Amino acid sequence: MIDLIKLSSTFFYIGYFPKAPGSAASVVGIILCYLLKDNVLIYGAVFVIITLLGFMAAGKMEELVGKKDPSCVVIDEVSGVMIAFFMLPFKWPVVVSAFFLFRAFDMFKIYPCNKLESLPGGAGIMMDDIVAGIYTMITMQIALRLAGQF
Repeated sequence: MIDLIKLSSTFFYIGYFPKAPGSAASVVGIILCYLLKDNVLIYGAVFVIITLLGFMAAGKMEELVGKKDPSCVVIDEVSGVMIAFFMLPFKWPVVVSAFFLFRAFDMFKIYPCNKLESLPGGAGIMMDDIVAGIYTMITMQIALRLAGQF
Protein backbone atom coordinates (compact mmCIF):
# COMPACT_ATOMS: atom_id res chain seq x y z
CA MET A 1 0.00 0.00 0.00
CA ILE A 2 2.86 2.39 0.79
CA ASP A 3 4.32 1.83 -2.67
CA LEU A 4 0.98 2.70 -4.27
CA ILE A 5 0.74 5.88 -2.18
CA LYS A 6 4.27 6.90 -3.24
CA LEU A 7 3.64 6.02 -6.90
CA SER A 8 0.43 8.02 -7.13
CA SER A 9 1.25 11.03 -4.94
CA THR A 10 4.60 11.57 -6.69
CA PHE A 11 2.87 10.94 -10.04
CA PHE A 12 5.00 8.01 -11.10
CA TYR A 13 7.99 9.25 -9.07
CA ILE A 14 8.27 12.60 -10.87
CA GLY A 15 8.09 14.18 -7.42
CA TYR A 16 11.57 12.82 -6.71
CA PHE A 17 13.18 14.97 -9.43
CA PRO A 18 16.11 16.73 -7.73
CA LYS A 19 15.26 20.17 -9.12
CA ALA A 20 11.79 21.73 -9.48
CA PRO A 21 9.62 18.62 -9.15
CA GLY A 22 6.45 20.73 -9.29
CA SER A 23 7.49 22.24 -12.62
CA ALA A 24 8.47 18.82 -13.96
CA ALA A 25 5.06 17.44 -12.98
CA SER A 26 3.38 20.43 -14.61
CA VAL A 27 5.19 19.69 -17.88
CA VAL A 28 4.15 16.04 -17.71
CA GLY A 29 0.60 17.21 -16.99
CA ILE A 30 0.68 19.42 -20.07
CA ILE A 31 1.82 16.48 -22.19
CA LEU A 32 -1.05 14.44 -20.76
CA CYS A 33 -3.47 17.26 -21.62
CA TYR A 34 -2.14 17.34 -25.16
CA LEU A 35 -2.59 13.59 -25.56
CA LEU A 36 -6.18 13.74 -24.26
CA LYS A 37 -7.31 17.05 -25.77
CA ASP A 38 -9.33 15.53 -28.61
CA ASN A 39 -11.69 13.56 -26.37
CA VAL A 40 -13.40 15.65 -23.71
CA LEU A 41 -14.98 12.62 -22.00
CA ILE A 42 -11.68 10.78 -21.58
CA TYR A 43 -9.99 14.05 -20.56
CA GLY A 44 -12.65 14.58 -17.90
CA ALA A 45 -12.49 10.99 -16.68
CA VAL A 46 -8.69 11.09 -16.35
CA PHE A 47 -8.92 14.43 -14.54
CA VAL A 48 -11.47 13.03 -12.06
CA ILE A 49 -9.37 9.90 -11.43
CA ILE A 50 -6.16 11.89 -10.91
CA THR A 51 -7.90 14.40 -8.65
CA LEU A 52 -9.64 11.78 -6.50
CA LEU A 53 -6.43 9.78 -6.25
CA GLY A 54 -4.63 12.98 -5.26
CA PHE A 55 -7.09 13.72 -2.46
CA MET A 56 -6.64 10.18 -1.13
CA ALA A 57 -2.88 9.71 -1.59
CA ALA A 58 -1.48 13.18 -0.91
CA GLY A 59 -2.54 13.23 2.73
CA LYS A 60 -1.22 9.71 3.29
CA MET A 61 2.12 10.69 1.77
CA GLU A 62 2.20 13.75 3.99
CA GLU A 63 1.87 11.40 6.99
CA LEU A 64 4.58 9.08 5.65
CA VAL A 65 7.04 11.92 5.10
CA GLY A 66 6.07 13.68 8.32
CA LYS A 67 5.98 17.10 6.68
CA LYS A 68 3.15 19.44 5.62
CA ASP A 69 2.75 19.50 1.80
CA PRO A 70 6.05 17.77 0.95
CA SER A 71 7.63 18.80 -2.35
CA CYS A 72 7.65 15.20 -3.58
CA VAL A 73 3.83 15.24 -3.76
CA VAL A 74 3.14 16.51 -7.28
CA ILE A 75 -0.15 14.90 -8.24
CA ASP A 76 -1.73 18.22 -7.25
CA GLU A 77 0.22 20.00 -10.00
CA VAL A 78 -1.04 17.50 -12.59
CA SER A 79 -4.63 18.00 -11.47
CA GLY A 80 -4.27 21.79 -11.50
CA VAL A 81 -2.65 21.80 -14.94
CA MET A 82 -5.48 19.69 -16.31
CA ILE A 83 -7.90 22.41 -15.24
CA ALA A 84 -5.64 25.20 -16.54
CA PHE A 85 -5.28 23.64 -19.99
CA PHE A 86 -8.86 22.48 -20.46
CA MET A 87 -10.05 23.61 -23.91
CA LEU A 88 -6.95 25.75 -24.56
CA PRO A 89 -5.47 25.68 -28.06
CA PHE A 90 -2.10 23.94 -28.11
CA LYS A 91 -0.01 26.66 -29.71
CA TRP A 92 3.45 27.39 -28.30
CA PRO A 93 2.72 30.93 -27.07
CA VAL A 94 -0.45 29.70 -25.32
CA VAL A 95 1.26 26.66 -23.77
CA VAL A 96 4.25 28.65 -22.50
CA SER A 97 2.07 31.47 -21.16
CA ALA A 98 -0.34 29.09 -19.41
CA PHE A 99 2.55 27.07 -17.92
CA PHE A 100 4.22 30.12 -16.38
CA LEU A 101 0.91 31.60 -15.29
CA PHE A 102 -0.07 28.37 -13.55
CA ARG A 103 3.31 28.09 -11.82
CA ALA A 104 3.03 31.72 -10.66
CA PHE A 105 -0.49 31.24 -9.29
CA ASP A 106 0.69 28.04 -7.59
CA MET A 107 3.76 29.63 -6.02
CA PHE A 108 2.32 33.00 -4.98
CA LYS A 109 -0.87 31.52 -3.48
CA ILE A 110 -3.25 34.36 -4.31
CA TYR A 111 -6.37 34.38 -2.14
CA PRO A 112 -8.09 31.96 -1.48
CA CYS A 113 -5.22 29.59 -2.34
CA ASN A 114 -3.34 30.73 0.75
CA LYS A 115 -6.33 29.82 2.95
CA LEU A 116 -7.07 26.53 1.19
CA GLU A 117 -3.49 25.37 1.67
CA SER A 118 -4.12 25.28 5.43
CA LEU A 119 -6.84 22.64 5.07
CA PRO A 120 -5.84 19.34 6.63
CA GLY A 121 -4.23 16.47 4.71
CA GLY A 122 -4.85 15.86 1.04
CA ALA A 123 -7.44 18.64 0.77
CA GLY A 124 -4.86 21.29 1.68
CA ILE A 125 -2.36 19.87 -0.79
CA MET A 126 -4.83 19.56 -3.66
CA MET A 127 -7.09 22.58 -3.33
CA ASP A 128 -4.53 25.35 -3.78
CA ASP A 129 -3.42 23.82 -7.09
CA ILE A 130 -6.98 23.27 -8.22
CA VAL A 131 -7.72 26.95 -7.61
CA ALA A 132 -4.44 27.94 -9.33
CA GLY A 133 -5.64 25.90 -12.31
CA ILE A 134 -9.00 27.68 -12.27
CA TYR A 135 -7.29 31.09 -12.08
CA THR A 136 -5.06 30.14 -15.01
CA MET A 137 -7.95 28.83 -17.10
CA ILE A 138 -10.02 31.98 -16.54
CA THR A 139 -7.07 34.30 -17.21
CA MET A 140 -6.08 32.46 -20.39
CA GLN A 141 -9.64 32.32 -21.71
CA ILE A 142 -10.04 36.09 -21.19
CA ALA A 143 -6.63 36.83 -22.72
CA LEU A 144 -7.31 34.66 -25.77
CA ARG A 145 -10.69 36.26 -26.34
CA LEU A 146 -9.23 39.76 -26.01
CA ALA A 147 -6.50 38.77 -28.46
CA GLY A 148 -9.15 37.51 -30.90
CA GLN A 149 -7.99 33.91 -30.70
CA PHE A 150 -11.47 32.50 -30.03
